[in-house]
Amino acid sequence: MADVNPYVNWFRQSSPYINAMRNNTVVIMLSGDAINDPNFDNVIHDIALLNSLGIRLVLVYGARPQIEEKLAELGVAAQLHHRRRITDATTLRCAVEASGSIRALIEAKLSMGLINTPMHGSKIRLISGNFVTARPAGVFDGVDLCYTGEIRRIDHKVINQILDINAIVLLSTIGYSATGEMFNLTVEQVAAQAAIALKADKLILMSREQGITDSSGQTRSELLSGTAQRLLNQYQHQIDDPDQAQSEIAVLLETAIIACDAGVPRCHLVSYREDGAILAELYTRDGSGTMITEESYEQVRDACVEDIGGIIELISPLEESGTLVRRSRERLEAEIEQFIVIERDNAIIACAALYCFKTEQVGELACIAVNESYLGGNRGYVLLKAVEQRALQKGLKAIFVLTTRAAHWFLEQGFITINVTQLPAEKQLIYNLQRKSNVFQKQLK
Repeated sequence: MADVNPYVNWFRQSSPYINAMRNNTVVIMLSGDAINDPNFDNVIHDIALLNSLGIRLVLVYGARPQIEEKLAELGVAAQLHHRRRITDATTLRCAVEASGSIRALIEAKLSMGLINTPMHGSKIRLISGNFVTARPAGVFDGVDLCYTGEIRRIDHKVINQILDINAIVLLSTIGYSATGEMFNLTVEQVAAQAAIALKADKLILMSREQGITDSSGQTRSELLSGTAQRLLNQYQHQIDDPDQAQSEIAVLLETAIIACDAGVPRCHLVSYREDGAILAELYTRDGSGTMITEESYEQVRDACVEDIGGIIELISPLEESGTLVRRSRERLEAEIEQFIVIERDNAIIACAALYCFKTEQVGELACIAVNESYLGGNRGYVLLKAVEQRALQKGLKAIFVLTTRAAHWFLEQGFITINVTQLPAEKQLIYNLQRKSNVFQKQLK
């Protein structure tokens, strides 16, 4: 019998992400190059799987190389002005034909249901329509862009109604006007504006490369939008000719920044050439590409002496209620290096501490507290992950916690019940029997 342990372990580790992603709205951008790639069938299979896992999907597809191919067949050269396509009547006709062909292709691939294929039994409903209202881009720097358009409105209400019935929405790069005209849009523009209008949880931009790499060639798993903007400025500074096309990465960075700045929490750059890239990005801890997030109003950081007043103000009510053990200012000053805090607008709104027992290679998670005004979010989870990361850096193999009020929460985070006798000897000596604290432990990976 084949060893199923790797599969079982992966499935178990993915389950928190599966639960967290259910009912999320995700916009996926498929460029014309992605559609031409040999791996596109696998991308389609992964999209079907996302749909079966309860993700509300909007697919935005482009047709740039397909349009170029049709123009070449007619002997017509593509015209660009300041990196924007001039869409005359012939180009528009080619764009409409290419868009229609690709739509039929995607519909066919998402209708597959043969036995012994990943699509068996999927029964996916795919709906497209005139959901994008556009207007002419007009004259730019003295040049009429003709049928090149700009987005006026995304019909997010109707799209959401379709998503509510578990159908996938398919958006092309053809926009429609109230006068019955058609306009050619960019796939990046449609994807970003759709994500913004729908208040999507994620925007996935599929590119040739697997995200953003650093100077050593390693993929950067996460970037803040401010850092992404600085990288984009560097890319753009290298281009002298205004009609010279930007690199694919620069275009996608710009798209992600626009979406993040408008409120889309996370944008992901993943490769359409890498088999399973979307699944790895969404359902594994390390991901496969680069995630770009909006600038946070909150900062998770190591505590310093200046934070003591804020920590005292935070934990005092919990000490009064008996939830936390009392700590004097002197003790806090001596142990401040053990603390991690979440700061928001120069105020300490949450904290936690890690005390190490190096002989046993375990640590104690202690003094975890969140300001009452900020309960209901995921700050406790954020603190726990920060403590786990610090524990791993210190070479610890497990962390334990003593609690009288939050037993269920710790069980939900992967802790298990242990006996007091399993605590480090030093901790057993000072264990307070009168508090009758529950003891939980979590192995670190």
